[in-house]
Amino acid sequence: MKIRYQKKQLRITLIFGTLWFIFGIIQIFLLSSDEGDWINYLWMVLSLAYFGMYAYQHYNQYLTLENGFIKKGSPFAKKINLTEIRQIKHFAGDYILKTDNSQLEINIALIDPASLSELNMELKKLDVEWV
Repeated sequence: MKIRYQKKQLRITLIFGTLWFIFGIIQIFLLSSDEGDWINYLWMVLSLAYFGMYAYQHYNQYLTLENGFIKKGSPFAKKINLTEIRQIKHFAGDYILKTDNSQLEINIALIDPASLSELNMELKKLDVEWV
């Protein structure tokens, strides 16, 4: 099961990528007096980074629950076995899933409301302490 990002979060990332791209085009073709000025191309690099981040978030989503594991959808993501979770803490808009060795923080403000209800159902199935 995939826990999706809010569409608003994805749109904001796409809008920033588009804005940086437009700024880059304006800087390179309209405002630049020196064609060799490499700093003007930083806008384009920044826009490519945002477009890459959008694509990654769109295809990988925020969380994945499968085969008894919960994994964050980031490049160097943590992966926690659901059976090892000892405590779930709801604090300041986050879920903090704690095991004996590690913890995983889930920012619920980034999660789509439909996916959040699915996540809540899955977490309530676990026999753990809620704080």
